[in-house]
Amino acid sequence: MGIAVIGMLDERETALRLIKERIEARGHKPLLIDISIGTGAIDYRLKPDIGCEEVALAGGITREQIDEILLKDRNRVTSAMAEGLGQTLQELHGRGELEGIIAVGGMTGTFISLSAMRPLPFGLPKLMISSVAAMPAYAKTLSEFFGVRDITVMHSVVDTVGLNPLVRSLMLNGAGAICGMVEEHAHIRKEERPSIAITEFGFCDKGAHYVREMLEAEYDVISFHATGLGEKAAVDLVGQGLFEAFIDLVPAGFSEYLLGGNRAAGPNRLDAGCKVGKPYVLSPCGFDMISCGPIQRRDKGDELWESRKLAERKLLVQDEVRVQARTSPDESREIARAVADKLNKHEKKDRIKFVIPAKGFSSLSIEEGVLYDPASDRAFIEELRRRLDPRIEVIEVDNHINSKEFAGAVVKALNLAMKG
Repeated sequence: MGIAVIGMLDERETALRLIKERIEARGHKPLLIDISIGTGAIDYRLKPDIGCEEVALAGGITREQIDEILLKDRNRVTSAMAEGLGQTLQELHGRGELEGIIAVGGMTGTFISLSAMRPLPFGLPKLMISSVAAMPAYAKTLSEFFGVRDITVMHSVVDTVGLNPLVRSLMLNGAGAICGMVEEHAHIRKEERPSIAITEFGFCDKGAHYVREMLEAEYDVISFHATGLGEKAAVDLVGQGLFEAFIDLVPAGFSEYLLGGNRAAGPNRLDAGCKVGKPYVLSPCGFDMISCGPIQRRDKGDELWESRKLAERKLLVQDEVRVQARTSPDESREIARAVADKLNKHEKKDRIKFVIPAKGFSSLSIEEGVLYDPASDRAFIEELRRRLDPRIEVIEVDNHINSKEFAGAVVKALNLAMKG
């Protein structure tokens, strides 16, 4: 088994050589992978274990084609290299020849390497040394890679070309880090107690706590913060089959996607819970609000605020950044229809349970809450029941989401789903 060392030899030969040598000195086998695309000026002498031509071919492009189209269509080249590197790493891992990855890059190398690391399984040590990781302009794009994967990112501060005291220190630190991660790596093993994923956030914190408390004697409960990115991570890991069940208390990344809110988690937000065939218990927490901050958007002709007339609604202004607007009855019905359409595709419908806290989907929509609107809540419930396949059980609890009664209903629903 070996540690993949990834980078563009025509730009960073000296840095990659130092990492390779230090990994060897630590008693590990380095697998040097070149992802050069011809933009560097170094006529390198270090021989890679897997050359850029081989990586390119794995991505469906030849070295000659790269030379022809690089200036005209750089995106096609980098996409092909990312695909080829991903295929290469997955093949190495599938053959049991990969125990860790370290990559060094600027902008292009970072995107190629992160794209390739993303499909690899949770727990496999992955380290990216990058000079662009902290750039605000690329933060959102980069977060799509390491926000849902356990990729460790070392911001290099300086560029990693050439070899000077700063770069040398960075490369030695990086090599030491990946070797340490590999040496201490503990494979995720099947525990005696099954693991269950749960989504939660501050507006259902007590309810989530009660659920965890009721389950912790029999299960390992892994929580995900439902703020869009955390939900994407939950869906990603649920899709890998790491959990025996999924308690989706806050599936609102889906409604945020539908309505244009800040916590949008994309059109596939509910897919993992449906596709893996494992028990899936949901509640409507978060469907009662749209995350629409910062508050300054209200006065700047913002499209979301204008199109949905949010300024005319009940609002919770937590601070300048965080603002929640109440969903309308029409929006609640829209959410219910879309959710039902997704859940109806689950092959094992007896494994889905939808638990509804009728007296408040969150702490904001209980009777004394700032987003209290029972008509909108009822619109969701009625539309969900009308649209949902009757084989999917809907359990309505005559209490709010932060009550022990609701938590007990969730646990009972889980136990029923586990028997399905």
